[in-house]
Amino acid sequence: MSQARAYTATSATAPLEPGTIERRAVGPNDVRIDIVWAGICHSDIHTVRGDWGPVPYPLTVGHEIAGVVAAVGDQVTRYQVGDRVGVGCMVDSCRECSNCRAGFEQYCRKGMVDTYGGNDGNGGVTQGGYSSEIVVDENYVLRIPDSLPFEKTAPLLCAGITTFSPLRRWGAGPGKRVAVVGMGGLGHIAVKIAHAMGAEVTVLSQSLSKREDGLRFGADHYYATSDPATFEQLAGSFDLILNTVSASIDLDAYLELLALDGTIVSVGAPAEPVPVTLFTLFDNRRTFAGSKIGGIRETQEMLDFCAEHGIAAEVEVIPAEGINEAWERVLASQVRYRYVIDIATLANA
Repeated sequence: MSQARAYTATSATAPLEPGTIERRAVGPNDVRIDIVWAGICHSDIHTVRGDWGPVPYPLTVGHEIAGVVAAVGDQVTRYQVGDRVGVGCMVDSCRECSNCRAGFEQYCRKGMVDTYGGNDGNGGVTQGGYSSEIVVDENYVLRIPDSLPFEKTAPLLCAGITTFSPLRRWGAGPGKRVAVVGMGGLGHIAVKIAHAMGAEVTVLSQSLSKREDGLRFGADHYYATSDPATFEQLAGSFDLILNTVSASIDLDAYLELLALDGTIVSVGAPAEPVPVTLFTLFDNRRTFAGSKIGGIRETQEMLDFCAEHGIAAEVEVIPAEGINEAWERVLASQVRYRYVIDIATLANA
């Protein structure tokens, strides 16, 4: 066991506090990673504030992790000390069910092990990336291509794969009309990826305040959803809509924007149920679907795709002591587009 510096949540309402957490000793198949960068995801906030269920406090969150290999077990074959690596939203799965064997560990029939808040297998709880180090089985570690800017890569381990997986699954590419709902941490990366895949990309955002950014990231069109005329003008326009927002939206209104056999896929997860009228699905043979991150193999493919196409997150680097303020700014939609914690500053916390 070793002690790692960390920022930890002790309740749903208290500010995160600096302290220490325990990391397991490096086993034969383990990789110990000195964390350099950790992205702040809205999921971190939802989790700590109990929006998605009971929370095993004290909890260190963070599942957008980029760092450097510091030690490896004697049976590790994929990594060596000094490699640039990442860890995303899961650190283990059963490895035996049909989904795991097919490379869809995120849909493990026995439940994937979340990077934080999961069962660590020893009666404890997994602790995440707002910390100085982490120990992970090599099979759940990703290699970060050298061409990706290190500090801009951490958000790809959640926001990148969360958008890449459904865009690929539902065929974003040449000839496909894709709309991205929301231009936040997920949405801005979705625009970049869909553009690189060759799709015609439209952003549907609450306002036009980020229009210049959206077009710069690769969007062909940009509309404000606060304008009722948008829904009249764009009715039946899209083959695929990717909903990235974590607030409730009028799903029926967005479903009306789909062409024949179109699909809307939600990757944002609001705390409350979102109603949908079945008759809206019947018209135009529409589909409403959901998607959950991606498997390890697909996540590596996403990183390699982003390296090939020069895609990285737009980030604002903050010191560890700025985490609580950053959370409030995330909730107020005041970040463009992802906060990344400089983990070296944990030493001063």
